[in-house]
Formats: sequence, C-alpha cells, structure tokens
Amino acid sequence: MRLTLLILVRNVSFSSPTIVGSHNPPPWGPASSMAHCLIPLSNGAMVGRIVNLDFRSYLKFLNWMVAALRMPEPELIDHAGLDSAVYLRIYLLGLKIFVPIACLAFTILVPVNWTNGTLEHSSLNYSDIDKLSISNIPVGSRRFWTHLVMAYVFTFWTCYVLRKEYENVALMRLHFLASENRRPDQFTVIVRNVPPDPDESVSELVEHFFLVNHPEHYLNHQIVYDANKLSKLVEEKKKMQNWLDFYQLKRSRNQSKRVTVKTGFLGLWGGKVDAIDYYSSKIESLSKEISLEMDKTMNDPKSIMPAAFVSFKSRWGAAVCAQTEQSRNPTIWLTEWAPEPRDVYWDNLAIPFVSLAIRRLIAGVAFFFLTFFFMIPIALVQSLANMESIEKTAPFLKPIIELKFVKSVIQGFLPGIALKIFLIVLPSILMLMSKFEGFISRSSLERRSATKYYIFLFVNVFLGSIITGTAFQQLNNFLHQSANDIPKTIGVSIPMKATFFITFIMVDGWAGIAAEILRLRPLIMYHLKNFFLVKTEKDREEAMDPGNLEFNTGEPRIQLYFLLGLVYAVVTPLLLPFIVIFFGLAYVVYRHQIINVYNQEYESAAAFWPDVHRRVIVALVVSQLLLMGLLSTKEAAQSTPLLIALPILTVWFHTFCKGRYEPAFVRYPLQEAMMKDTLERAREPNLNLKGLLQNAYVHPVFMHDEDEVETETDSEDWQKEPALVPTKRQSRRNTPLPSKLSGPSSSSRFEVDGGVS
Repeated sequence: MRLTLLILVRNVSFSSPTIVGSHNPPPWGPASSMAHCLIPLSNGAMVGRIVNLDFRSYLKFLNWMVAALRMPEPELIDHAGLDSAVYLRIYLLGLKIFVPIACLAFTILVPVNWTNGTLEHSSLNYSDIDKLSISNIPVGSRRFWTHLVMAYVFTFWTCYVLRKEYENVALMRLHFLASENRRPDQFTVIVRNVPPDPDESVSELVEHFFLVNHPEHYLNHQIVYDANKLSKLVEEKKKMQNWLDFYQLKRSRNQSKRVTVKTGFLGLWGGKVDAIDYYSSKIESLSKEISLEMDKTMNDPKSIMPAAFVSFKSRWGAAVCAQTEQSRNPTIWLTEWAPEPRDVYWDNLAIPFVSLAIRRLIAGVAFFFLTFFFMIPIALVQSLANMESIEKTAPFLKPIIELKFVKSVIQGFLPGIALKIFLIVLPSILMLMSKFEGFISRSSLERRSATKYYIFLFVNVFLGSIITGTAFQQLNNFLHQSANDIPKTIGVSIPMKATFFITFIMVDGWAGIAAEILRLRPLIMYHLKNFFLVKTEKDREEAMDPGNLEFNTGEPRIQLYFLLGLVYAVVTPLLLPFIVIFFGLAYVVYRHQIINVYNQEYESAAAFWPDVHRRVIVALVVSQLLLMGLLSTKEAAQSTPLLIALPILTVWFHTFCKGRYEPAFVRYPLQEAMMKDTLERAREPNLNLKGLLQNAYVHPVFMHDEDEVETETDSEDWQKEPALVPTKRQSRRNTPLPSKLSGPSSSSRFEVDGGVS
C-alpha cells in the first residue's frame, strides 16, 4: 500500500515535465529514476521512444523543395551557370507540353475510348488500361476522327511550346554572352589546318597572317602543342608525389618505425626499400624527364600542331574572324569560336585535322555495330555463366557449382548482372567513341555522346520493347518488308505495351529520381574509394567530389520520356499522368541538386538546346507516323490520309525554327558584340585585355610549375598598332603579306596594290 502511494505521488510530481518521445535523459535524481522505472509505460510512450511521433518534423523534411524553388532563375544562372539553368528548362518543357495534353486527353479521349464495349465483347485478353486506350474502339468506327483531331491539337500545342521555349533560350543565351563578366572565349577563336610554310614556323605564320588580315583587331595568339606525352609524365609525377605524402604522413605518426615498400608489380612483390627514399628518387627522376620532354615539346617543330588560339582586342573582331572564311581555299585557315578554357579537351588538340573525317567514319561504323549487335558481347559474357562452359574451363569447381544454391545463382543472376554491367559501362564506351572522333571541347563530347546514347535507347529500349527480338532482328525484319509496313508493324504493337511502359516509367523514372535524392551510388563509391584508394587528404577531397550533371546520359533519358509521352498521348492517355509526375519530381529534385550538390565543370552557354529541340521534333514525327500506321490497321480509311500532313507540317516547323533561332547558338551577332565593346571601353578605358588573354589558353601541363615554364610576353602596350612581322624570305623581308601557301586571297591583294618594297 505504501509503495503504491509512493509511486502515485512521484508520478504526479514528475508527470508535467515529461516529454513524449524525448531522447534526452530525465533530469531527475536516482530515486525518481527508480520510481519512474517502476511505472508501466503506455503504448504511446513506448512507441515514442522508438519512432518520432511529431508529425510536424516530417513536414519539415520537405522544406528543401520550397528552398529549391525559391531561388529565381537569374540568381540560379549566376550561381550555377546558364547550362544548368537551361538543363532544368528541359523538365519545364515537359511540364508545359504534357500537362495541357493530359487534361485534354482525359477530358475528351478517355471518355471516347471508355464508352465502347469492343474489348468486352471480344475473346482477347485485356486489362482495364486497354479499355481506356484506342484498342477499345471498333474497327472502322467514326470515333477515330476524335483521335485525328486530337493528334492535330497535340502537334500544334507541342510546336507552339517548342517555339516559345526556343525563343526564350536563344534570348537567354544572347543576354548571357553579352553579360558584364568578361571571359577569354568571347575574344578568342581557334584556327586549324594552318598550311605549312618552309620559311616560317607555325607561330610566325599565324601572327603574320592575322596581322595582315585583321590588323586593327589582332591581339596575340597561343600555338597548340602535342603535349600528350608530357601530360602523362606530369600525371605520373602527381601520383608519385601523392604516395610520398602518404608515407611521410605515416612516418610522422611513428618516427621509430621505418616505412618500406616493395618495388615489384603494384607493390606486391620485389625487394623492400625505404618508401620515402624510393618515391623521392622517383619524383626527382620524373622531374628531370619532364624538363627534357618540355624542352623537346616546345622546341621540336614536330610537336607543334598546325593550330592556334588567336585572341582579339574586341568581341567584334573575334566574331568577324570566327564567322567568316579566312582564305580563298576553304580547306585551310579554318576558324571557329574557341571553347571556354575549362571546356577545352586538350588531348584531342593533338589530332591532325585531316584525320578527323576518317576517325568519324570509323566511329560511326563502330556505333552502328554496337547498336544493332549489342547482344553479341552480352551473349559472350553470359556464356561464361553456362554450367557446361564453367565445368570445361575449371573442372575443379564442378563439386561447388553443382550445389543447388550456387547453380541457381549462376543461372539466374549472372546473365542479368552481365546485361546490367554492360548498360552501366555503355555511356563510357560511347564517350570513348566521341573522344576518338576528335572533338576539342568537353561540351561537344558530351553532346555527341548524348546523341549516340539517345539513338541506342530509341532502338534497343523503345523499339526493342515494342517489337520482340534484338535490334539486329528488327533491322532484318525492316529490310525485308515494305517501308509502308514498318509503321503498321510497330503501330499495332504500341497499345499492347502501354502497361510495360507505365511500369518502366515508375521503375526507371520515379525510382531514378528517388535514387538521385539518396545518391546511394556516389555514397557507396566514396566508401569504396575511401577504403581502398584514399591515402591523403587530397585523395579524400577527390573521392568526395559530387561530380556534374552528366548531360551525356541524363538528357537522352529525358528525351525517351518525351518520346513515350508523345507516342501514347493519343493511343493510351493513361500514360500521361505518370510522365507529368516524372517531369515535376525531376524538376524539383534536380533544381535542388544543381543549387546544393553538383559542380559546374564548364560553361557552353546552352549550346546543347538545338539538339534538345531536334530530338523532341523527331519524337513528334515518330508518334505521327506510328499513329498513321495504327489507324491504317483499324480500317479508318477516311481519317488516316489526313494524318499525312502532320509530319510535313512538323518538318516545316523544324526548318523554320532552325533558320530563325539556331543561328544564335552558332554565331554571335555583330551588333551585340559592338554594343558590348563600346560599353566596356566607355567604362574601362584603361583595360589591359592582353593580361587577361595571353595565358588563358596555355596548355595546363605547362602551368603545373611556374618555375618550369617560360611564357612569351610582349612589353608593348596592346592598344598600340602592332609592328609588321618580317619574313625569312629575302624577296619579301619587309612586306606584311603572307606566303603563297598561307592564302591565295592575299596574292590578289598584292597584285592590286601593285608592288614589292
């Protein structure tokens, strides 16, 4: 009785400060703690100790969405660059296209499809999704006119949104290029295929040519070296320095213990030597080798490529040079806008220009075989999972692989794992192909790789899912049937695959967005690197690098959802809400990731947007052709011919947009350039532009150690008229004209001027 009373008193005394679900220990003494332990906890209190019952905290979890949407677009451009902001507009484009289309489809098409009883009175196996699709319309029905009209409405709406978005992005790009932030690429062009001259070096020839043909605007130039071997040596030295830092840190922790390393392969065998002495000698040897290779690279004429980065005193001068033909011979003195210094892919600058066409032909053939025969390497890998092959290769493993569990794993999981591994490494393979083709900027490499990846997805995911069989079997079928039968063959299969693609969107799209939030793969990769590769703090920083958006894989996947949405908008509208949810979630998630996670490795000023527009147009035309093929099998003879006008109008629309807006992504208006130059000269009359540009395009390998690099400098003021460059030829020693090989156009000017000094 007394114990019960004590418990009640203590319960009354201490019940008021009790916080349900609190993880902090109660601020009471031992007696009160004991009494508290004697009190039976209610179910709510017990659950509160395990699960947070404060539902307001779960709502706060979504605050990151509000924060991600709060940043205005101009601030986002300043924070993450125009490339990132325009990449997000691809998701907005999907919402602008598919939200109105979904509303119209569910208002008009779904009731038209649902109110038929074709499938109910047939012997076919069907689902409720099929009752909402065009499959529920009887053959020869007049209701197909509804689908035809909606196809026109969807096409016109898509084209309207595409035009508005193209116009907006083009204006954003022009505004960005005319921004107050000076960048070296605004004043620089790259000139390639410089013709050889027996009397002048490449550097002298380039300076001579541009002083003659651009005398008012030429500022300086930087020739291109074949420094790939030097780059490998510098990279090797960095690795050795990293190992040296690791062993020095290891010794500093224990001065009495001698750190050793084996000199054999990967340090697995060989004689033991002192690690610090070993790597110090390696670094010293590499430094000497780097010094010799640097001298050889900068002085050997064979290491100098027939290309150069040429800088001008104004944006106007650079725009004129980049967008005009420099010589009467159109195969030499080829100029184009230089990429941003961060965007330059230096390894490909050493590729001779004349070999680019051959390289791209080889890469195109290789990509064709990779796309249509991709099951061959998969079959080879999967053959290793064959029980008989393993037993023949390794007979001693027979008792193990005959076990039921091991056998089921080999036969059930390994084939799927082989396919998954191939799809994971596929983007890397496509990027290697693009690098082999010789593109000189990272942005162009990613755009080229994205094009290949989209074609691969179109053939092997879209067509491969609709038509059973490998891509090679599809190609074989298409080659042996009439071109008019191809849309029919694919069109008939489209409604049957609606359920599959809904599942695909949920698994690949929705789950992919969730995985992007969790970032499980980078987390796992970080821990693996941290366990096996991280030796110093520098390694740890590199392992923690969040990376960039990976345009070469992200954008083609987005385009696949555009394709699915446009194809199924008329056929099975039930797919559209899943598409809309994907674009909405992806926009919010990637806006957060761009603001808070990803790094910006380069800036191309949204140069990829014409490719985005082009692929949406292709998806629109494909959807129209497949709808035409599907209706032709439904005996809709009166309505089907009217669909022929849709692809024609769509192609005409693309031609209009290409001529109206694409020049903004290829050329820079001289009016904008002159306006910006005039404002800049008025605000900063004493601007030393040469200091900004003279080392902007020096190969990074020459900048790794300032003591090892001697940079050519010009003491004259850049605003003064440049002196004429004398040639080594006696007949033209004092003339500013180039040689015959540097351009026939100069010869005609010489004849008109009529004379030799």
